[in-house]
Amino acid sequence: MKKIFLILSVFAVHLCFSQKVKSVTVKEAKTTEQKLELSKDKIELFNGKFVQFITALKTSDKKTMESLLSDNAKTAVTDKVYKRLTEDIHFDKKLEIFKTGYKSLIGGGNYPMIQYKYSDDKSTEPKEIITAVFEENGKILGIKPYKQTK
Repeated sequence: MKKIFLILSVFAVHLCFSQKVKSVTVKEAKTTEQKLELSKDKIELFNGKFVQFITALKTSDKKTMESLLSDNAKTAVTDKVYKRLTEDIHFDKKLEIFKTGYKSLIGGGNYPMIQYKYSDDKSTEPKEIITAVFEENGKILGIKPYKQTK
């Protein structure tokens, strides 16, 4: 008898605390359609700015480098960053575009991005990639060399 009372009390508690859904409405998320690829005009603009920056970096022309950087990047870039870039980028090798698209940043926002690989690297996933992120006006937000290590 005690077992039956215990089982019925457990079911009674479940019935008392259960909730009925009166109406369900599905809200559609507001998404803005973002292109995955950059247009040819944008690629030419951004690639030209990147080549100018790499040339200025190679010759240590700080004035030209700073003119190509965005205002946000100018506050964060120091001489140490320029030195690190010159160490990580191989100027003797030719760069070619590997991938284009948009990159989401922590601050919230999608920015145009071009990834470069060295032309002598023929593998499907290159061992070294240089990612350049731009503002829409062509100013460089950031450049990040990446070397895959195993």
